[in-house]
Amino acid sequence: MMKTIKTIAVLFGFLAIISCENRLDVVPEDSVASNTVFNSFATINGAVVGIYSKNQSGDLNGNAQLISDFMADNVAFVGSFPSLQEIDQFETLATNATIDNIWLDGYELIGAANNIIVNLPEVTEVAELTDADKTQFIGEAKFLRAVTYFQLVNLFAQPFQVTGGTNLGVPIITQPFEGGEIADFQLERSTVNEVHAFIEQDLLDAAAALPEENGVRAEAGAARALLARLNLYRENWEAAANLANQVIASGNYPLAGSFDFYDDNPNSTENIFSVVNTPTDGPQEPAGSDEVYVNFYNAAPGGRGDAPFSQDLIDAFAAEAGDLRFTDLSVAASDAQGNDTFFTTKYPDIVNNASDGMVLRAAEMYLIRAEANLRGSLSIGDTPLNDVNTIRTRAGLANLGAVDLDAILLERRKELCFEGHRRMDLLRNNLNLRPGGGAASAPGADKVIFPIVDDEITNNPNITQNPGNF
Repeated sequence: MMKTIKTIAVLFGFLAIISCENRLDVVPEDSVASNTVFNSFATINGAVVGIYSKNQSGDLNGNAQLISDFMADNVAFVGSFPSLQEIDQFETLATNATIDNIWLDGYELIGAANNIIVNLPEVTEVAELTDADKTQFIGEAKFLRAVTYFQLVNLFAQPFQVTGGTNLGVPIITQPFEGGEIADFQLERSTVNEVHAFIEQDLLDAAAALPEENGVRAEAGAARALLARLNLYRENWEAAANLANQVIASGNYPLAGSFDFYDDNPNSTENIFSVVNTPTDGPQEPAGSDEVYVNFYNAAPGGRGDAPFSQDLIDAFAAEAGDLRFTDLSVAASDAQGNDTFFTTKYPDIVNNASDGMVLRAAEMYLIRAEANLRGSLSIGDTPLNDVNTIRTRAGLANLGAVDLDAILLERRKELCFEGHRRMDLLRNNLNLRPGGGAASAPGADKVIFPIVDDEITNNPNITQNPGNF
């Protein structure tokens, strides 16, 4: 599993060093010209690590998760940033700076991944670079590209359930930005089905290429876990259950015994893949994921106090007293407007600004398997009831005697809150994002997804804007 990644220098996002228990070759230069990236093992490795560094962007991993919870019913956003207020009020414009950064950072990472995927196979004159190294590096690039495309299509396109995936998704760019023809990047949006198929192939390739245990970076299990989520979102119940079961049955990711893993996430068996931040990362531009998570999800003086629990989420926990996911992972405090409320403690490292962003973890696999088995009338690995009760037992709750879809979605809500899942869980189940939210937050409404950003509309004459946007 990925351990500690820190950025030392970036040129087009390609160069970085990695600091971890198992140190790899370190690139000593502050920057290396792009035409020398493929001249040595160190610079090739640096280019791959640079993709992980880009994944630390607070827009891709931070703001996207925050937005996905406050557009839904988990977070009562009280912040003063106009771009975030627009989104919270379902009034997002194509000129919104936050969504512009998500789009640009996403395609910057995709370009860096494409550089490895397209160019590394042709490298033959680096003596210390083995075929196994090349396979793994390309697998890592494909995994990170898939993570990013999945993030983008979930935010900028209606989910599969609206039209069966025939609606427009996002452009599929497969060429590196450097040296490419402008026509390679001025593309129309592919459909959601086409984007999902592209993501699926990247993840299948990554699962075949990555080691089962990789003490530094992404593993095969992470690719299978994201494939399980993709298939859940597409209602491919048997595939989702099988993939989640493979991750669980591998034995590589047993559930943590308590919720202390949020304090030491990279070293926990709970972690399948996360965005790891360290005190040595330092300020990033744009802000790193650690800065977003810590600042928004924590009350003053350590944070801004902008993203407390919604009253609806507080009530959901209060309906069943003793849930450790509330008692152990929340703190009473005043929000940015002076209201007494609760904040999550899932991002606790306020001093160092070094809390990690959770992308995939073991508990989600049990909940995916439970939902897929229930909805597909399957019994792959275990029963939905047993899987839900496994999650509830760790949370200090009594076993249920029976389980239905509402019960599973409630456990997903309480287990995965503040990790960015709630918006898609509601939309893919044809549920309103807000209790009593009306037409603006209803499934299929124009503003439950983002407009294609103004920069892209201006620079790409071939792209189509989302309905209801300008």
